[in-house]
Amino acid sequence: MMRFLFLGICLMMVFTSCKKKSTPVPPEAAQLVYPEQNSECTTGQSLGKETSQVEFRWSAADNTETYELRVTNTANGTVQTIASSSTSAKLPLEKGEQFSWIVRSKNSRVEQSVLSEVWNFYNSGSRTTFAPFPATIVSPASSENVFKDINNEVVISWTASDLDDDIVNYEVYFSVETPPIDLLQTLQPEVNSIKASVTADTVYYWSVVVIDAEGNKSNSGIYNFKVL
Repeated sequence: MMRFLFLGICLMMVFTSCKKKSTPVPPEAAQLVYPEQNSECTTGQSLGKETSQVEFRWSAADNTETYELRVTNTANGTVQTIASSSTSAKLPLEKGEQFSWIVRSKNSRVEQSVLSEVWNFYNSGSRTTFAPFPATIVSPASSENVFKDINNEVVISWTASDLDDDIVNYEVYFSVETPPIDLLQTLQPEVNSIKASVTADTVYYWSVVVIDAEGNKSNSGIYNFKVL
């Protein structure tokens, strides 16, 4: 009896010593809350004639210890970052300017960090007219692998928004080079998709320029996909 008991204890010790430690889980992406996508932020606290302090908010992400808020002035490329252990942070921003923002989720137990979506907004100011927001790419997603249809074409699509609601044209650039240099077509504002001729086993780059009635332009940035 004692022999079996001793054997059981030994087996348990071996099992315990061989049991692997749990692998750390990477953080999840935060869901942005405010300022809302493609909106005008009117809740900032004025810090003077030129700037106001804006509070950014997002939802808690699983497996996340800290967040890094990154805000970019889309006109001049100026970037501000701030770390936060909560789901909000405040930054001083120029009034009447367009900004994009993104939140990075971090966990000290893993090297991998995860980015949220990118949202755009205007910080309220004396501006009475607004340039359009950059187009949001719908399909294909960036770096996606896709199949061409029977006509050797792929449908590319996007959405766009303008606080003045005066978008007049989309210019779609598409090529195998980056940045894309070939103007695929100029489209009316009610059209937000187009078919592009493609070849298998090729990577394509594309972007959408949104133009409003006053000639203001915004660029979606460069996206790519591979045709299988």
